[in-house]
Amino acid sequence: MKNKIIHIVIVLLSFTYLGKEHAQQLPLYSQYYFNDYAVNPAVGGTKSYVDARSNHRYQWQGVTDAPRTYTLSVHGPLKKGNAGLGAFLFTDNVGPTRRTGAQFSYTYKLKISQRIKLAVALSGGILEWKLDAHKINLYDPNDKVIVNGVMRTLVPDAKFGLHLYTPKWFVGFSAPNILQSKLKFDNGAINTGLSRLKNHYLLTGGYKFRTSKDFHVEPSMIIKYLSPVPIQLDVMARIIWKEKIWIGGVYRTMDAASLLLGLTYRENISFGYAYDFTTSNLRNYSTGTHELFIGLKFSNYKESEENDISGEFMKAKIHKKSKNKLKHKTI
Repeated sequence: MKNKIIHIVIVLLSFTYLGKEHAQQLPLYSQYYFNDYAVNPAVGGTKSYVDARSNHRYQWQGVTDAPRTYTLSVHGPLKKGNAGLGAFLFTDNVGPTRRTGAQFSYTYKLKISQRIKLAVALSGGILEWKLDAHKINLYDPNDKVIVNGVMRTLVPDAKFGLHLYTPKWFVGFSAPNILQSKLKFDNGAINTGLSRLKNHYLLTGGYKFRTSKDFHVEPSMIIKYLSPVPIQLDVMARIIWKEKIWIGGVYRTMDAASLLLGLTYRENISFGYAYDFTTSNLRNYSTGTHELFIGLKFSNYKESEENDISGEFMKAKIHKKSKNKLKHKTI
């Protein structure tokens, strides 16, 4: 009886995150653009500063034991060379289950051309899966199938990433869970093909359009694939005013649409908020999802080349004026 119950628990653990908004065994973000390092370790060290970010997601409000996700990431370039380091911590709670992980990454940057760079990264760490049986109502309350009411397992994990970027656009690819670690409880007595981490494939991309001196628009997307779950597409667009205030929206296939609001204070502190409107049948039970984001930038080693699209705009404008003056003098 005990082995049978544990077998069922393992299968449920394996698919808990598959059913989470048709997603994967990974944390979910509406503000994925601001959690780019959490999505792809190759982003680590591609900025000219140390970047620290924290995200708090409260999903499906109104639903008992709904998912809650907390993340913290820090990454930055090394002072010498073309490398970067980063670290990522997260806790993902879904009902009686909790998944906690920590990973560290190393990134190496290659110069493809004067403006195009390619970052390659490998990230490794450990995951803890936990089941709290105190939150489970058994058919027989006296059936002690789980020792001390808690089951835990620790497994190694690794992630690979590529990030091709310029000051105006980027394309990224990442593959989490590449070790496909098996989830073993009860000293490994139970082991099935379902009780393991699954391969995931994430493709990201974005572009920055300067529309005027004060405004620019940033569309982006992320495509997620995990067999046999249908491909999921998130599409985002932001309008930014003077690099300080932004408003935008996200559409996630099969599940939700999101409203984004954000503010940057003194160029190094950013705050973001997202509200998800559930579009699936779950909207009959949930009042929506709230997500909070905060980012800090510090230890800037050099002038930012990657994000200064306003500088690109002003250079083009000055060049145009100079060209017109020269033409006028010639006439």
